[in-house]
Amino acid sequence: MRSYDALLLVSFGGPEGPADVMPFLENVTRGRGVPRERLAAVAEHYHGFGGVSPINGQCRELLGAIRDDFAAHGVGLPVYWGNRNWDPYLGDTMRRMADDGVRRAVAFATSAYGSYSGSAQYVEDIAHARADTGERAPAVDKLRPYFNHPGFVDAVTDRTRDALARAGAGARLVFTAHSIPEEMAGADTYVAQFAEASRLVAGRVGAGSCDLVYQSRSGRPGQPWLEPDVCDHLETLHAKGVDNVVLVPIGFVSDHMEVKFDLDVEAAAKAAELGMALVRAPSAGTHPAFVAMVRELVAEISGTAPARVTGDLPAAAHDLDIPARPRTT
Repeated sequence: MRSYDALLLVSFGGPEGPADVMPFLENVTRGRGVPRERLAAVAEHYHGFGGVSPINGQCRELLGAIRDDFAAHGVGLPVYWGNRNWDPYLGDTMRRMADDGVRRAVAFATSAYGSYSGSAQYVEDIAHARADTGERAPAVDKLRPYFNHPGFVDAVTDRTRDALARAGAGARLVFTAHSIPEEMAGADTYVAQFAEASRLVAGRVGAGSCDLVYQSRSGRPGQPWLEPDVCDHLETLHAKGVDNVVLVPIGFVSDHMEVKFDLDVEAAAKAAELGMALVRAPSAGTHPAFVAMVRELVAEISGTAPARVTGDLPAAAHDLDIPARPRTT
């Protein structure tokens, strides 16, 4: 049995005004040698939305929903929030938790899958934040990837069913996830988990078949990344006579910038160019089943409830007793 005295929501972070955009992108890409012109091009995605990423506002909504759910079910944990790349920074939040007397926290990451960038990098950032805080830092365990937890699958299923109803008969179901380099650690696990979650949702909405595609590719032009790209796939479907598509961003838990720009702007423009009808399902967001999942995962890691999974893959492992690890330069 493990006991906790706080929940820590860990997310990616995003700019909240035009002046934040370039410093935020520099934080995200620090040490990767990304050309300035590439950053400037990506910055225009944010400026098209007033320089504000939706992700921080969505984290605030999720925090409120989790707190309400905890209160309704007698869970007395305070809920903190720290970002990897923007204010509130994870290190600042870790120090505040220490100041508040938190001794052991459980972390919930806004990523459902087990890739390096979706899971292990969150663990690394928690380890760095603990090292930066010093001996006062709370112990931290991270909840497992939840791609096959019924709460996540049910939330996406509801979003997908509603989108299919809006699209009408004959819509082709296309699931999207963030592309990552083929050589990245955990890429095979990521693909398998993405495929499993998509299969589960497709089965629940009665889709006879579906497609799995990727979006938001970045990095060096010659580096192999997971494919097909969503816009390329729309062209392939058009060539086969498909004229009605539902996109489901199952690889994301909120409608942040990569969903809003890559799907609602770029993919929507490609569909319009091809004369295709396109409906985009919302992500899990603050769906009640998804919010309840957080509480259930806390009970699971605490040892007071069994792991809940659906489908053919086992529950992923929790990351227990994350050690403090100084940053390397």
